Parts: sequence; C-alpha cells; structure tokens
Amino acid sequence: MISVEEARQNLLALVAPLPSEDVPLREADGRVLARSLQSKREQPPFAASAMDGYAIALNNVSPGDQFHVIGEAAAGHPFDRPVNPGQSVRIFTGAPAPAGTQRIVLQEDVELDGQVATITGEPGPGTHLRPAGGDFSEETVFPAPRRLGSRDIALLAAMGYGALPVVRQPDVAIVMTGDELRPPGAALGPGQITASNGYGLAAMIRAVGGLPRLLPIASDRPGSLRESFALASGADLIVTIGGASVGDHDLVASTAEDAGLALSFHKVAMRPGKPLLAGRLGKSALIGLPGNPVSSMVCGLIFMLPMLETMLHLPPGPRLRPARLASPLGPNGPRQHYMRATETVHGVTSFDNQDSSLLSVLQAADVLLIRPPRDPARAVGDPVEVIDLPS
Repeated sequence: MISVEEARQNLLALVAPLPSEDVPLREADGRVLARSLQSKREQPPFAASAMDGYAIALNNVSPGDQFHVIGEAAAGHPFDRPVNPGQSVRIFTGAPAPAGTQRIVLQEDVELDGQVATITGEPGPGTHLRPAGGDFSEETVFPAPRRLGSRDIALLAAMGYGALPVVRQPDVAIVMTGDELRPPGAALGPGQITASNGYGLAAMIRAVGGLPRLLPIASDRPGSLRESFALASGADLIVTIGGASVGDHDLVASTAEDAGLALSFHKVAMRPGKPLLAGRLGKSALIGLPGNPVSSMVCGLIFMLPMLETMLHLPPGPRLRPARLASPLGPNGPRQHYMRATETVHGVTSFDNQDSSLLSVLQAADVLLIRPPRDPARAVGDPVEVIDLPS
C-alpha cells in the first residue's frame, strides 16, 4: 500500500500532454489554448474618438474659439483628409480621428451655426482620443496554456484570430462494473441499485475539458469485462468503477492483467479510496476506482482530474489551501483521510458521518478536509488544509 503522493506521481507518469488541433473561434470556449499567440494587429488600429463631438488640430482651446467644419467622420466612415488649425471635423464615437487631430471637443460644449463651430463650454483637460494601440500592440502575447473563457475569446478575436490551436480533448472511457447495477431511471429488482458513480465522474470529466464515454455496465464476469476493455480500446484514459478490491467478485485487476495491463500499483493508504489501482492497458492509461460512491468521486478528484489536467497541458491539482477548524476533531488513523466538510466564516466543520456510501453528505459538502496519517486530535482554531469541491 503506497501513500497518496506516491500514487499521484505514479498516475501522472502514466499520461502525457496531448497534441493540439485547430478549431474555429466560436468553438474554442472552454478549450485549452495549446501555444502562446502574438497579436496580428494593434487595437485600436487607429487613433479613435472616445466621444461624439468635433475633432480639432489644437489641444489648448477656450470658450469662444471658432472652427470651420470641413467634414464628418463616423465609425467605419473615416474622413480622408487632415484637419488643420482653424478647422474641425464632426466626429462620432469610435470613428478614426483625422490626421492632425489633437483633441475632441464634446458636442455639448459646441454651438454650430452653419459650418462654424463655436466652443461655448469649458473643454477641460481631457482630449477624448483613444490612441492607436492603446488597448494592445502587435507585440502583445496571449500566454498559453490557458483554459479559454468568454473574455479570452473576445480578446483573441480582436487580436485577429479566427481559429485557435487548442489541446485535443482527452477521450475517457468509463466502465461501471457490478451485477447489482442498473441504469438511472430503470426499475430496481431485489438487491439492485442505481449506477450513479459513472454519471458523476462523466460530469467531472466534462467540466475539466475531457470527453467521457459511458460504456454499457459490465457484469461481474471476466468475459463481460473483456468486452468493456475492447470497447474502451484507444481511449486516452480508461476509468473502471467497482471491482477494484480483492473479493471473489472483484475482477478488474485480474481481468485487466489478463488483457495486458502493466500494473503500476494497487491500494493506497487513504480513506476513502484504499482499493485504487492503476497501470497501462495498451495505449491507454487505466485507473480503477472503488465502487463506493464517495470513494469513487473523491478518488476522481484527487487522482483522475490531475491526470486529465496533465493531458491538457495544465498544472495538475488538487489545489490545497489553508483553513481553520470550527469544531474539534479526534485523532486520525493510519491512512490519509479526506473528510467531507462545510466551511463558514467561523471555519471548517466535518460531517459526523463519513461513511463512503453517503452521496447526500458529499453533495452537501463544499470542501474536503485533509487529515494526514496519524494526525493527533485537533482543537477549534487549529490550522488544517482543505480542497474545494467542484460543483
């Protein structure tokens, strides 16, 4: 039985960053940018008016100054001649400033009589000009790797990109095992339960940027498991759920080894999740998760997600942060314990019942409270480490 950190390092060694592919800008939201990109243009590409008003070739002006209006500039319709002292151009927000423009006088500070504009208000110090390249220049670099959101997409569009190089999404095959399992919504017979773990893990995989494939439920027969492994062939990662222990009906390890699994480890000194196993099956990494719902989801967070993040060129988690206890805890046992807990302004409180079958407690929690092996009893206010639970 190895430590959590040893298991994590072994698992990360089973995967590698995936290659990139080009996708249209409109399909890049949520994807991971594969390489840094330099802007193809500066923004704005010209000096532009920030307000509606009059472009003039002087900076210092006063009430009573007059200018001859020689034309008009609007967004998409520039005035193609320079403006000289004594002249002005009627201009609208976003329009290119004519050559020679020193400032924009706001329209509310000007009175127009025919083609003569007279300054009637106090112009103030602002020029109301947006300089060319004032937002970003052609030397601006958008860094990678980075998961792209709406603001990133907007900026990259402005930088001139209609398609982006993104990391290929990991193909993850999920194999739920057990004679007792039935699909969600199906009627349950004696001794049967609903298969829930695979659906929670699939949501976790989608959220990080992977492509989950939920395969048909495998029965507790080696032949059924072999069929599942055949269906999963070619996946970047195979995730089995259940059957990872050492009971008479726990067949994942032996069946996978018969199919060619190069076992990396089996069993981790953690709670919940002790029966975890991992290795390589052909070209696929394989992680075998326990069947208990909470064990499966916690191991997915601690081990599976960092594997996917590595494939996506992202720093692998989980991300630990400090917190304080809001209620006391007794001493911990020999395994690292990931306790379901809630956090308020007063600190972190663990749930009394930490049974690994209780999905309702996992759903109500917002953090996992980490207890190191043989951690002594802790009092209110003691420092601890937690992991934020994803939604």
